[in-house]
Amino acid sequence: MLKKNYPLYLASRPQTPNFDLAVTNKFSGEVVAHVPLADTASIDSAIAAAVAAAAPMAEMPSHKREAVLLHCVRRFEERKDELAHALCIEAGKPIKDSRGEVSRLIDTFKVAAGEATRMVGEVMPMDISARAEGYRGMWKRVPIGPCSFISPFNFPLNLAAHKIAPALAVGCPFVLKPASLTPIGALIIGEILAETDLPEGAFSILPCSRDGAELFTTDDRLKLLSFTGSPDVGWALKAKAGKKKTVLELGGNAAVIIDADTDIPAAVERVVFGAFYQSGQSCIGVQRIIVHEAIYDVFRDALVTATQKLISGDPLEETTFIGPMITEKEAQRLEAWIASAKKAGANVLCGGQRQGPVLAATLLENVPAGESIVCEEAFGPVAVLSKFSSFDAALATVNDSAFGLQAGIFTRDIHKAMKAWDHLEVGGVVIGDVPSWRVDHMPYGGVKDSGLGREGIRFAMEDMTEIRLLVIRDSRE
Repeated sequence: MLKKNYPLYLASRPQTPNFDLAVTNKFSGEVVAHVPLADTASIDSAIAAAVAAAAPMAEMPSHKREAVLLHCVRRFEERKDELAHALCIEAGKPIKDSRGEVSRLIDTFKVAAGEATRMVGEVMPMDISARAEGYRGMWKRVPIGPCSFISPFNFPLNLAAHKIAPALAVGCPFVLKPASLTPIGALIIGEILAETDLPEGAFSILPCSRDGAELFTTDDRLKLLSFTGSPDVGWALKAKAGKKKTVLELGGNAAVIIDADTDIPAAVERVVFGAFYQSGQSCIGVQRIIVHEAIYDVFRDALVTATQKLISGDPLEETTFIGPMITEKEAQRLEAWIASAKKAGANVLCGGQRQGPVLAATLLENVPAGESIVCEEAFGPVAVLSKFSSFDAALATVNDSAFGLQAGIFTRDIHKAMKAWDHLEVGGVVIGDVPSWRVDHMPYGGVKDSGLGREGIRFAMEDMTEIRLLVIRDSRE
């Protein structure tokens, strides 16, 4: 189902200046397709085209922006099997997870289509004092202008969609750099966008090397940079971004608290999902599991049993739950972290074995707090168990992290749930489920090293617009 070659999209048009980037099957390592790599001159041209498209995009009526997004929804639905297959091959994502991501891609564009016609403003009373009598005020949102997007490998469809769809909803032209390891999904989105009547230059989708992507960050013609990826890269880009607004969705080492009153079988089912879906390569994947001492042994044993039943292997197989990590190098890194924790005194409860890029689902306990597997982002199929006796202490353990993206709390005590919401230093608190839960219209993002700003269509639209005020002085006769 994959094509041998795919074009890039420069100023809304397909181009094939070369086919220098080889895309591999992440399970077998086989080269399955080639795509072009954009050079600096092409990126410069794309930015110039986005600048030229800014006014036509801003002037598009909302119903036409809605129509573009709904066209994408229809075409994604028609091509959902192709999109899922491409995702499974280029990202190594198990086929069931790949289908799930395609459904979220569709949801994201569908929500954006609705929001495109709801960019509302507000009338403000101005007469808050005597000097302001006789004045009227109102404000509206206007597109910020050309945007720069850099998307990651782990959700190459939906995380690109969380940048593209709100930009189209508000009327911002954009240039997108998809991850070099997984460019095909974004290029298929480009192919579908090219079927619409968007103004020329409204979008460019340009695979390129990290070294060649400097203009995505530094060019002052771009008014917003939205980056999803690693903290080290994200904060470095922010330092170089100059005057443009910056939105960063970075890493995490998400925690889940399992309180004493938890329904253990139900929680085990969700924690297994949260820790190991798509081989743990999610910034809100469950990495730290903090369990009340009263149920710790029972919960641990049930979790180990469930984890050992997970099937690893070829992501194209319907029964596969653990596919390959994005590269063998990443699997080797995590294998080394497990070995370091074991040497420091940790118990490996299950897993730890690696076969090429596939790392078995792994659980550890008694891991010293300073180990990388606890305090850094694992971004793979490994989770660490610990126990607590005081709920306040459990909250403190969650907060004892450089990251703060989302946290999950299994409790039936509404007062504890509200306390967690009040005190956890994270962007989102999920009660009765794992931190890995996300619906695509909700505000999503983190604090501390996990980033700046929020995604989720309406919230991304706010970042991609500016408030423009109008004040009218009544006529004085």
